[in-house]
Amino acid sequence: MMDCSKYQRQYYMPPEECYDWVKKEYITEAPAWCSVDLRDGNQALIIPMSLEEKIEFFKMLVKVGFKEIEVGFPAASDTEYEFLRALIDRNLIPDDVTIQVLTQAREHIIRKTFEAVKGAPKAIVHVYNSTSVAQREQVFKKSKEEILKIAVDGAKLLKELAEETEGNFQFEYSPESFTGTEPEYALEVCNAVIDVWKPTPDNKVIINLPVTVSLSMSHVYACQIEYMSKHMSNRENVILSIHPHNDRGCGVADTELGILAGADRVEGTLFGNGERTGNVDIITLALNMYTHGVNPKLDFSDMLGIKEIYERVTRMQVHERSPYSGQLVFAAFSGSHQDAIAKGMNYRKENECKQWTVPYIPIDPKDIGRVYEADVIRINSQSGKGGVAFILEQNYGYRLPAKMKEDLGYYIKGVSDHEHREIMPDEVHDLFMKEYVNRSDNLELLEVHFVQEDGISTKLSLERGGIIKNYTGHGKGRLDAVSNSIKRHCNVNYKIVCFEEHALSDGSDAQAAAYVAIQNESGEVFWGAGVEDDIINASVLALISAVNRMGVK
Repeated sequence: MMDCSKYQRQYYMPPEECYDWVKKEYITEAPAWCSVDLRDGNQALIIPMSLEEKIEFFKMLVKVGFKEIEVGFPAASDTEYEFLRALIDRNLIPDDVTIQVLTQAREHIIRKTFEAVKGAPKAIVHVYNSTSVAQREQVFKKSKEEILKIAVDGAKLLKELAEETEGNFQFEYSPESFTGTEPEYALEVCNAVIDVWKPTPDNKVIINLPVTVSLSMSHVYACQIEYMSKHMSNRENVILSIHPHNDRGCGVADTELGILAGADRVEGTLFGNGERTGNVDIITLALNMYTHGVNPKLDFSDMLGIKEIYERVTRMQVHERSPYSGQLVFAAFSGSHQDAIAKGMNYRKENECKQWTVPYIPIDPKDIGRVYEADVIRINSQSGKGGVAFILEQNYGYRLPAKMKEDLGYYIKGVSDHEHREIMPDEVHDLFMKEYVNRSDNLELLEVHFVQEDGISTKLSLERGGIIKNYTGHGKGRLDAVSNSIKRHCNVNYKIVCFEEHALSDGSDAQAAAYVAIQNESGEVFWGAGVEDDIINASVLALISAVNRMGVK
């Protein structure tokens, strides 16, 4: 039996109203991004990355466009230390990239961190200590004054060692477990650290306010960030950073509202990897901005390549429904969705639209290296005529008549339902060709000739039941003449209710496709299709296909 009475709110609202962020409609500029994949993400892996895997991942992050990359906690293990030294000693850090290292506000750890980062062209030294009520009372058993002293002493030591160590250093401070800290007290601690570092326009400091554990709804975090931003000392020389985790599933919302509330910088990971439920997913954040017309300053055009490296070196799997990056996020199985997407894509093409407004798909899949043909329309027993027709048109050039789309859609759905599986695009094409196109199982066209005399006369050679026979017929047009011949000689009765044709591609050598529907005396409609170099022959093949599907003997 669940008992909610043992829980209470562990967060604190600011002492004043902080709702200016509510007045902002959307994010207008991308924040500074810092990837923490190689530290926060790596420490959460069952099998942490090897040295060479970390180097490969680092290079991928640089290629994506990250200018700040947290590379580890070098005092924590030899592997972390060696990776940092490898980056520095092998000259693997581009001139426009700053590495970041993490350290607790403890003297021996800070000293070892500076030993590890010596000689770095540009490095952020990120120091932290926990400030929340729960941590103060249960873990450290220290007063507010004692916790503040830990932060100040750590800040002083960073400043001292930076002056003694070869390298170019920037400072960052985090009141860890910020979301469980009284905002007034968090502000006091951060301002005390700022007063030690005395930032300037040419030497700004970073104050990072993490959602170490998500404790509140996102609007509360936004209010906390706004309060800190409004009252922080020397604010113009402070880069206000946020680092949300995803315990309540609100990491993206926390971050987006935090940016509206004044955050200048975001720390997160690709695909949201990290402790417990993970860090905020920078891919989602960046592409959310992108779909609002804002340049995220990160390049995810090779999403599949990024995903391949990530899954291989982390041994983690990107969920199929993960926003933007999941295998199925652009897939539409629903018939109504497929129909709307297909119509939207056609509308876009016909009207040469510059803006992306296709129903059900918030971003152009091609922008992130996905393809419509393989990713957007997926066929199963829930699919409709629009999806099947979309695949045939986009992949193979067939523009089926509206009623034939419905007929084919039911046929393909029936196959999927019977076999309890998805039907892949190449299978859709194969099934269409086998069932509808150039059918010759009962009647097979061998030759056809036409003569214009008081209408059109035809002579055609057909193989019927293994026997080759010649037939003649007369009609108002070529297809009518062939149809009359078949009806008379095969003793069948039907009427042609639809005939359409088109070229399968551009150019004089393009094949032609024709579609014919016939209706028997019972009112049943049978569709056939023909594909040939000659449009007349294609139409005759389409008619014979329809007759074969009707079941002529």
